[in-house]
Amino acid sequence: MPLSNDTRQKLMTVSVATLCTALFKRGLRNQFIQDVRPLNPKLPNMVGEAFTLRYIPAREDLNPITVFQDRTHPQRVAVEQCPPGAVMVIDSRKDPRAASAGGILVSRLMKRGVAGVVTDGGFRDSPEIATLSIPAYHNRPSSPTNLTLHQALDINVPIGCGDVAVWPGDVIVGDAEGVIVIPAALADEVAAEAVEMTAFEDFVTEKVHEGRSILGLYPPTDEKSRTDFAAWRVEKKR
Repeated sequence: MPLSNDTRQKLMTVSVATLCTALFKRGLRNQFIQDVRPLNPKLPNMVGEAFTLRYIPAREDLNPITVFQDRTHPQRVAVEQCPPGAVMVIDSRKDPRAASAGGILVSRLMKRGVAGVVTDGGFRDSPEIATLSIPAYHNRPSSPTNLTLHQALDINVPIGCGDVAVWPGDVIVGDAEGVIVIPAALADEVAAEAVEMTAFEDFVTEKVHEGRSILGLYPPTDEKSRTDFAAWRVEKKR
């Protein structure tokens, strides 16, 4: 089932940390992509369905620089096929020694309306990418072209990215902290729960800053905490 606009908007308002907890309640413990960071943590949340690209280790006789002259090269095709509103997720085998892509390709994704790009490798031209309006996540900067170590092979197939399985159509959410993968079938209910969790956590944060103890408040085992939260929601229209 495609990601609805309602669910997309909800996911734009919640943190990856809260989504991790919501997924943990459903038995999913390993959905946070390891060792990827936003190039610009000040951008709004990244939300979209996964469109994947898989690299394998490059073999020199099959991966010279002339392969880019082929208009069917998988990396180039993936950039032109990734749907608007989707997130391109790249399996670079957690190897940032060569770039997964660079400023030109990420700019093209941005101009095509792609919601973001994630790799467990690195990006070249990372200072330039950091100035773009498209959210981009990687392990670390990497100047060498992908051809030196990575050979693009498959488009929109199940991949691994940062030790997390990513299936095409999974819902990808990124914030200033990192990136999480939500199975598509769970996206609506997880988003709805995360909005509720966020309201409660905002209430708790406010009370903690007022000096209140977390005991009986977080979790709300005291009846007063529950009634105070209900009143807070009315006041804040949450």
